Amino acid sequence: MASSTFFLGFFFLVLCLTVTAKRTYIVQMKHQDKPLSFETHHDWYSSSLQSLSATPADSLLYSYNTAFNGFAASLDPEQAESLSKSDSVLGVYEDTVYTLHTTRTPKFLGLDAEFGLWDGHNTQQLEQASRDVIIGVLDTGVWPESKSFDDSDMPEIPSKWRGECESAPDFSPKLCNKKLIGARSFSKGYHMATGGGGIYKKPREIESPRDKDGHGTHTASTAAGSHVANASLLGYASGTARGMATHARVATYKVCWETGCFGSDILAGMDRAIQDGVNVLSLSLGGGSAPYYRDTIAIGAFTAIEKGIFVSCSAGNSGPTKTTLANVAPWIMTVGAGTLDRDFPAYAVLGNKIRYNGVSLYSGQGMGKKPVGLVYNKGKSSSDLCLPGSLDLALVRGKVVVCDRGTNARVEKGAVVRDAGGVGMILANTPVSGEELVADSHLLPSVAVGRKVGDLIREYARSDPNPTAVLAFGGTVLNVRPSPVVAAFSSRGPNMVTPQILKPDVIGPGVNILAAWSEAIGPTGLAKDTRKTKFNIMSGTSMSCPHISGLAALLKAAHPEWSPSAIKSALMTTAYIQDNTNSSLRDAADGSFSNPWAHGAGHVDPQKALSPGLVYDISTEEYIAFLCSLDYTIDHVKTIVKRPNITCSKKFKDPGELNYPSFSVLFGDKRVVRYTRELTNVGPARSIYKVTVNGPSSVGISVRPKTLIFRNVGEKKRYTVTFVAKRGTSPMAKSEFGSIVWGNAQNQVKSPVSFSWILL
Repeated sequence: MASSTFFLGFFFLVLCLTVTAKRTYIVQMKHQDKPLSFETHHDWYSSSLQSLSATPADSLLYSYNTAFNGFAASLDPEQAESLSKSDSVLGVYEDTVYTLHTTRTPKFLGLDAEFGLWDGHNTQQLEQASRDVIIGVLDTGVWPESKSFDDSDMPEIPSKWRGECESAPDFSPKLCNKKLIGARSFSKGYHMATGGGGIYKKPREIESPRDKDGHGTHTASTAAGSHVANASLLGYASGTARGMATHARVATYKVCWETGCFGSDILAGMDRAIQDGVNVLSLSLGGGSAPYYRDTIAIGAFTAIEKGIFVSCSAGNSGPTKTTLANVAPWIMTVGAGTLDRDFPAYAVLGNKIRYNGVSLYSGQGMGKKPVGLVYNKGKSSSDLCLPGSLDLALVRGKVVVCDRGTNARVEKGAVVRDAGGVGMILANTPVSGEELVADSHLLPSVAVGRKVGDLIREYARSDPNPTAVLAFGGTVLNVRPSPVVAAFSSRGPNMVTPQILKPDVIGPGVNILAAWSEAIGPTGLAKDTRKTKFNIMSGTSMSCPHISGLAALLKAAHPEWSPSAIKSALMTTAYIQDNTNSSLRDAADGSFSNPWAHGAGHVDPQKALSPGLVYDISTEEYIAFLCSLDYTIDHVKTIVKRPNITCSKKFKDPGELNYPSFSVLFGDKRVVRYTRELTNVGPARSIYKVTVNGPSSVGISVRPKTLIFRNVGEKKRYTVTFVAKRGTSPMAKSEFGSIVWGNAQNQVKSPVSFSWILL
């Protein structure tokens, strides 16, 4: 996954913090308490810090203006404790580290075809409208020289834009243009954590918007890259590379560094992006799940949504285990990952003449046609995983090595085999990854295979007295069936922060995605990979997230009056749940049918999302009523909402009453759950919709009324749905799924429903 290299950094960080007295704290202030004697909040924050004993003047790292009411500061635990006792302080939280969730896609999504569905306007008009839309990408920075940021035929920068391109030793502001209109970096939290003293002090990365990792360039170009002809990764996936919204503008905010992405830096990036004037925020990063008042991204995103900015975040790469989602706040679009209809076949031919299929992006000379010895060190867990230093050179030299997937990066395993004298690798899945195949640009001939094939190869290597293998590579294959398939790594529900909100929201393309790359690093990201490439193929929910960010930009261009919640609703209610064989979506983990805890409302369908017919809209006040219905204090709610006069006089009886485009029904000790939803007509006047329900035999579902008649555009209509758990259903019953669809000849407005009897 795109995030693997950052986990090592996380462990370094933990060591670093244990030997460092000073740490970064994020301090939540009562905004309205600022004394009149201070001209600005920044002055007040500085004074608050100076009132603490022995606090140097440079302790204040960031003053936040929009995304958060408060500041980030370098403090020791005693100073933090002292500060928390002030009446003007709502909370003091230690900084959190987040991790990255690491040419065929537009065609697969139907974006290369003429739209023809947007109120009679064509693709050209949509592209023209999208020139006023700005996508802010919070990531590892940008490689501005990439052709994906070419600004040919782009008009002048929108006058509303207040951002800039920062200067750095390796980054001239002149590298920005009418396509890449902003590039900033935020590193104070990172430097405090990794360079704040102690034996683990590291040399500083240059403070610059330049991307030394590749991840940020990849995500930014996926969202809004310009058309680039003859793009490929060393010959693989050759064709025209392009982003989702090819005419939208891009602004990058570098918040991720060698050891991860620090909450204080992310908040500073969001704070700045909101002030700069972005229309969409894209964050392919996340941490574990936490209450919303302790979730930096959720807090910043709330302000963004309130100001009309759509926020798209990756769901995480911790699947197929349940309850592994990140970024689950209902005001955030939570994006899982699926496959494309493109593959990169490779083959392992064993000495018993059986040929097994796998995938690879290896692009070197290959190993010829002559079989060589095959070795698998079963039993020594470090060597069967091919961890650094684990292989016996005498045993491995000149042979193909079978390596189990897991623990260390897939590409690192290949480097370990090569360094030990091996000539090839078969990367074999274990039950955790199941049948999911992720292709990599390995340093030596390598083939990745699924668990079932892996078990057969492992057994052959163990049982045959003289096992041999030869590896071969098949290039790029299109029109793969079935597709899409839900990626095994894509994080799964249910949502443990608010079980009454179904997450993820949707899936998008996230496996083997070609996009622009940083020329500061090779395609594997390994230090010993000296190859340079302008494009790379990556996998992760990091890759699916910017697909949805770009699509949101197109919807914003087509419907500038729509709120972020309306855009989210359009993408969800028009998503599809059947693959290109007309079968229900499948799960790569084990080949079984997928469900909404894996795919949410389904796979996005941009053409249909442009004209969804009806939308579920949500106002800021409704989000506040939702927060008030949680088991939070008023101060917790104020932390997120940033308003002094919150009283929670209006709140839902149940968080599931939020006007969300999907349903998550938790019966608990109740037999009846009833929700009222409101639909807004964004289709033609005089539209009539009838409801169809689908659910398990253990639940009765009734909807009133069964028909909705919209006489005008913009008209709102309510309906009430009642879910009844049938008598005799065990409280230990497994979770079930269903759907509610409002339809007519033109539109099918679909909502997935999950049913749980107990909390997982």
